[in-house]
Amino acid sequence: MAHGGGADVMACKQEEEEVENKAAWLLGIKTLKIQPYHLPPLGSLDVKVRIKALGICGSDVHHFKTMRCASFVVKKPMVIGHECAGIIEEVGSEVKSLAVGDRVALEPGISCRRCNLCKEGRYNLCPEMKFFGSPPTNGSLANKVVHPANLCFKLPDNVSLEEGAMCEPLSVGVHACRRAQIGPETNVLIMGAGPIGLITLLVSRAFGAPRVVIVDVDDRRLSIAKNLGADEIIHVSTNIQDVDEEVIKIQDAMGSGIDVSFDCVGYNKTMTTALNATQSGGKVCLIGLALTEMTVPLTPSAAREVDVIGIFRYRNTWPLCIKFLKSGKIDVKPLITHRFRFSQEEVEQAFETSAGGGNAIKVMFNL
Repeated sequence: MAHGGGADVMACKQEEEEVENKAAWLLGIKTLKIQPYHLPPLGSLDVKVRIKALGICGSDVHHFKTMRCASFVVKKPMVIGHECAGIIEEVGSEVKSLAVGDRVALEPGISCRRCNLCKEGRYNLCPEMKFFGSPPTNGSLANKVVHPANLCFKLPDNVSLEEGAMCEPLSVGVHACRRAQIGPETNVLIMGAGPIGLITLLVSRAFGAPRVVIVDVDDRRLSIAKNLGADEIIHVSTNIQDVDEEVIKIQDAMGSGIDVSFDCVGYNKTMTTALNATQSGGKVCLIGLALTEMTVPLTPSAAREVDVIGIFRYRNTWPLCIKFLKSGKIDVKPLITHRFRFSQEEVEQAFETSAGGGNAIKVMFNL
């Protein structure tokens, strides 16, 4: 009888916890609802994290507005969000590296670790990747999540939980700068002064780029880029007919050859501009994935040995991001423009704010 009583207490405790854990579920186009979220059991190598800070990403906005992002389609209700940090509440029996109370930033993708790409260390390309908030995997805009301990990175005392959540977008910039081999002799052009363009500016600087020119159609975004340390800002049009004269303007602003161009948008015009502006023997790195197909002048670029490289998310970036934040070499705080709480009304407001663009760069939840 006593044994049965103990089991009842356990069941009760579990039930209370499940009632307590809520998440923001994407139920349809522009339809988000805070509802209960039952967590999977804690594995021996997992930790349970109480989420404290979460940023809205461009891909979250795509899912919110259209129920899809590139080839990822939301087919059933899904918890949204992936840029996050929190405090450890429980550790699995075999976890040695972390303890209850640790503040951590979470890397959101769980790879299979068995395929050739994983074995080669290119785990970001794993075809079996389970990534927070990318269909069909539930995300992390929730009170609590369960996640592998090896994908949770302890934050130093002088790095806030909000900055910890910013390690995710920062990782995109770090991975791009590594792929493009940015260093003290690399002059950088950035197409697009949205959140990722601005982050790529900060990371290029941290990697030692001596000169960074940034281009956009929006003057407000450009003035933010100037404040964040861009050497020159250039306002361009959306008209592809203007490419030739804009390329001359961009090259003049750089004052010497453009070694690497980052296209943080991914339109015909931005990619054409990047290819034409980059000097012979340089590189163009495509970060923004706005279009599935583009028409660009590839042959003339190939004849000038301009390399085109792509990036997908990131790999092995959190330790360096945390190092940059700890040392003050990168300050992401000015990118956080709006803050919201975790309530039904504010979740809706936050996504509308982020989707609206305008002066919103990074919209952050404080849970």
